[in-house]
Amino acid sequence: MSPVLPERTTAPDSSPAPEATTAPDSSPAPEATTAPEAATAPDATTTADAAADAAPGGQPPAVRLREAVASVGGRPVLRGVDLTVRPGEVVALLGANGSGKSTTVKAVIGGVPLDRGHLELFGTPYRSFRDWRRIGYVPQRTTAAGGVPATVREVVSTGRLPQHRLLPFRRRDRAAVDRALAAVGMLDRAEDGVAGLSGGQHQRVLIARALVGEPDLLIMDEPMAGVDVASQQVLADILGREAERGCAVLLVLHELGPLEPLIDRAVVLRDGCVAHDGPPPQGVGQHALPGHDHVHPHADDHTHTRGLLA
Repeated sequence: MSPVLPERTTAPDSSPAPEATTAPDSSPAPEATTAPEAATAPDATTTADAAADAAPGGQPPAVRLREAVASVGGRPVLRGVDLTVRPGEVVALLGANGSGKSTTVKAVIGGVPLDRGHLELFGTPYRSFRDWRRIGYVPQRTTAAGGVPATVREVVSTGRLPQHRLLPFRRRDRAAVDRALAAVGMLDRAEDGVAGLSGGQHQRVLIARALVGEPDLLIMDEPMAGVDVASQQVLADILGREAERGCAVLLVLHELGPLEPLIDRAVVLRDGCVAHDGPPPQGVGQHALPGHDHVHPHADDHTHTRGLLA
C-alpha cells in the first residue's frame, strides 16, 4: 500500500487553492476603479457654475447653454457656444450672416439638437424640461397664419394652447388675447383676416401670439427685419415692459437700432464661436462687428423656421 501514498501526495497540485489565486484578477475591485469617471464631482462643478450664473435674487438663469456644438445638414455651425440669459435681462445675439445666431436660438428651443454640450432652461436640464408654456418664441419673418385663412384673434389665440391644451377657451384666455393685441396695437384689427395685413402688422401679430402666454422667456429671431419704424417702436416698448416684469429676453439682431437702450448684454458670434460677451458695442452698429459682411436679410431671402409656438 505504500506505493499508493506517493500518488495521493499529488492531490495538492490539483487542489483549487492555486486556481483561487486567480480570483483577484476577476474580482470586481478593478472595475470599481472606473467609478470616478461617473462620479458626481463634475455635476457638482456644473451646479456651482450654475449658481454663479444665477440672477441676483437667486433665480436660475432662464437659459444656460455651455460648450454647445451643433450641426445643420451635416455642416458644423456651433463650435462651443456659451450663452446665459437671466430673468429680467435683455440679451442681443449679434454677428454676420452664417455666424450661428439663429442656430443658437433653435438649439435653445430644441429645434436643432446638440451634438455636444449642456443646456438648462430655468435650472432644469433640457432632457427633463416640460414647461414649454414659459417660453414665447417669435420666428424669423413669416406670415402669421402660414397661408391658412384665419383672423388676427385666431392666430393670437393659438399662443394659449400650452396653457389649456384642448379645453375650451375660458374668460381669462380671451382676456389674455385682448391684452396681447392691445400691447401690440392690433386690438382694433382682431377680427380682420391676417392675409390683408402689412409686413409690420404680421410681425405684431406674431409678437402678440408669443406674449399671450405671459412667458418668462421671450425669444425673437430678427424681429426688426422688414418692419416699419412704428412697429419697431412698438417692439421696443413691449420689450421694456417685459424686462421690467422680470421676463428674460433673447433677441437675434443684425443691428441694435432703437432697441440699443434696452440691451443689457451683447453676445457676438463669429464662425460659430463667441467673439464677445459683454456690454453692447457703443456707437458702431453691426457693421463694425467682427466678420460683418454687410448683407442684410429681407422678406424675400429669409429662411422660414418653425418655432416653438409657430
